[in-house]
Amino acid sequence: MDTYKKRGRPSNEGFTDSVQDGDFSSSFSSLTRGSNFKKKKETSLPIDDLEKGLLEGNRSALARAITLIESNAEHHFQGAQELLHRVLPHANQSIRIGITGVPGAGKSTFIESFGSFLCNELGAKVAVLAVDPSSKLSGGSILGDKTRMEQLARNPLAFIRPSPTSGKLGGVHRKTRETMILCEAAGFDVILVETVGVGQSEVIVRDMVDFFMLLVLTGAGDELQGMKKGIMELADTIIVNKADGDNKHAAQKTRAEYEKILHFLQPATKGWPSRAYVCSSLYEEGIKEVWGVIQQFIANTQTSGVFEQRRREQAKEWIYSMITDQLHYRFFGSPVVKEMLPKIENDVIAGNRTVTSVVEELFRQYTRE
Repeated sequence: MDTYKKRGRPSNEGFTDSVQDGDFSSSFSSLTRGSNFKKKKETSLPIDDLEKGLLEGNRSALARAITLIESNAEHHFQGAQELLHRVLPHANQSIRIGITGVPGAGKSTFIESFGSFLCNELGAKVAVLAVDPSSKLSGGSILGDKTRMEQLARNPLAFIRPSPTSGKLGGVHRKTRETMILCEAAGFDVILVETVGVGQSEVIVRDMVDFFMLLVLTGAGDELQGMKKGIMELADTIIVNKADGDNKHAAQKTRAEYEKILHFLQPATKGWPSRAYVCSSLYEEGIKEVWGVIQQFIANTQTSGVFEQRRREQAKEWIYSMITDQLHYRFFGSPVVKEMLPKIENDVIAGNRTVTSVVEELFRQYTRE
């Protein structure tokens, strides 16, 4: 197989990914004995430095840039958008791959094996956006994926960024699209987006990647009942993972069953028949073949024009997604809504009013502002 063609970006060696490096929160002076609590003077965001670091492939700058765009602080929003505007001409040159599957399917193990193959064998730069479940208490992520991909995390050509779902439907952080732009500007050739789990709401990942991969297991009983039909209809390929040891025969049988199912489903991508394959992430068997399938997919869709059409449709979908986010933010940020909500909540809990009536009243008062 030909070596992956890199785009002349500088190497990432010497840089380390640190979530702490991206702390843009306003700092405060320490509370010392006999002194008052004083706020330090807020400094301007180093947009020029971040842009320069990103285009040089500095992973530390990339980590700080991602933290900036993930911030919900109003004074960070303009800086984040300015940075994205500057680096946008350097984006849209990577292959975006979405990976989902039932819990326990071995997504993290597969990504580590697959990412290591791309880095070590092909010399490709790989960014992994591992979306973790959010804590309901702190809002942060568990960061489990980064600890499970220990080998890949040490690879100088790889970048792993765990991000909390923040309650976003589909298990993908609302800033994932912008994060992909930053990773592309930093010179990463392949971007892997790992989602939290699988379900009908998980399909949002389809709207931001080029190739959508579904990982499944053997021994789950009736395979057709064990997997949602909706998610299968969106998969460009199905990978039966953990095909090793005594499980090899069962994995081949499961692959054949999924092949039959896919035969009756409409292809997820026009002109591309979805197929099922087996692999062993633990023993790195079948990983090279999976990459071959993805290469063939990219070549076919670029020739037919489907690849560019999908990118255009995703950009349009992004617009409507951002409109929804902005409406949500402005509605709950309204002083009128903030004032009315506590009383309305008590009325509903006490059984004095219906949910529909109080929501209609909220919107009437909000639109009068």
